[in-house]
Amino acid sequence: MSIDVGSIVEGKVTGITNFGAFVELSNGQTGLVHISEVADAYVKDIKDYLKESDIVKVKVINISDGKIGLSIKQANPSASRRGDRHNQRRRPSLDFEERLMRFLKDSEERQSALKKSQDSKRGGRGAR
Repeated sequence: MSIDVGSIVEGKVTGITNFGAFVELSNGQTGLVHISEVADAYVKDIKDYLKESDIVKVKVINISDGKIGLSIKQANPSASRRGDRHNQRRRPSLDFEERLMRFLKDSEERQSALKKSQDSKRGGRGAR
């Protein structure tokens, strides 16, 4: 069975790295799903979406010098919009208020650290 660009096939995740996941295809060849091709949302940690030995549906997006480039999000365009992913975990989305509270807390902590840093360079509060 030959693998052609544009074809959608199933494969087994055989390895996970910080930049993507290696998937063994049905014909024994291995391809790479880059981290940017795992989901429509920003993927900080690929392990939130995939684990080794998962069976995933992938689309072949390029073949170059014997290397096969794969995409999960292009193979499942309707599933990625619905959030219904086969064998994939998704972190629950935070609502606006939670994100705003987290932002304000982080911002306050950064402002406090910056002020302490500047005060120590000046030799204390208000000194020049």
